[in-house]
Amino acid sequence: MLYLIDGSSQMYRAFHAPIRTTEGGFLRNAQGRPTNAVYIFVTMLRKLLNDHKPEYIAASFDLPGRTFRDDLSDVYKANRAPMPDELAEQIPMVHAACEALGVPIITSERYEADDVIGTLTAKAVAAGLDVAIVTSDKDFYQLVSDRVRVFNPREEGTWYDVAGVQEKFGVAPHQVADVLALMGDSVDNIKGVPGIGEKGALELIGKYGSLDSLIEHASELTPKRRETLIANVDAAYQSRDLARIRIDVPVPFEPDALKYTGATR
Repeated sequence: MLYLIDGSSQMYRAFHAPIRTTEGGFLRNAQGRPTNAVYIFVTMLRKLLNDHKPEYIAASFDLPGRTFRDDLSDVYKANRAPMPDELAEQIPMVHAACEALGVPIITSERYEADDVIGTLTAKAVAAGLDVAIVTSDKDFYQLVSDRVRVFNPREEGTWYDVAGVQEKFGVAPHQVADVLALMGDSVDNIKGVPGIGEKGALELIGKYGSLDSLIEHASELTPKRRETLIANVDAAYQSRDLARIRIDVPVPFEPDALKYTGATR
């Protein structure tokens, strides 16, 4: 099995995890540099390696700069606060920790870590491997299949297979992006269709099966929903394009290079 770590998501969560120090504030090294994110990230990674003993493993992180999603929407992620300086300072140390523990990092310019992981997942499945995506991000539910599961490492860890996604999120994995297209995402500033919300999106996609089918049957909706949907068709399709994880990123897939052989130092 190939374990793919959503490095950016796990790093952010590590940074915001509470760590008590005798002096208060951030955990710091002897040089005074903050190390709280590094400490928690490495703790998670070591537990993953020790508990699951992966045959293959890799991590991906977002790169600075624009991505193709910024070309689709000028306001994508516009609501997000800038990365805290204390976290930015720790990124090289987190990357170095991955390499030291024998976990290769794969990234691609103009694509997010989600898309790199999506592409590696598709290529791994095509090569006959099962995949575990290590993340707490619900967007990855759309990649779940008979060969792909999501593993949330929080606390003792939770696995999500196809049935688990249906139970947790309310629709099948292949419908997740369509639900996000309707409900939007305030964290990433994805508009969605105003007034529908999560409950309405789950109800509509559950009934009609997909965004395309819903739009084809818009005449069956209540007048208010019909008018709202028709007025926001372009926004719905754009939102789906923003929420959908790409599986065609130009990254190589070489299983031998991802085989876990232990810490390098």
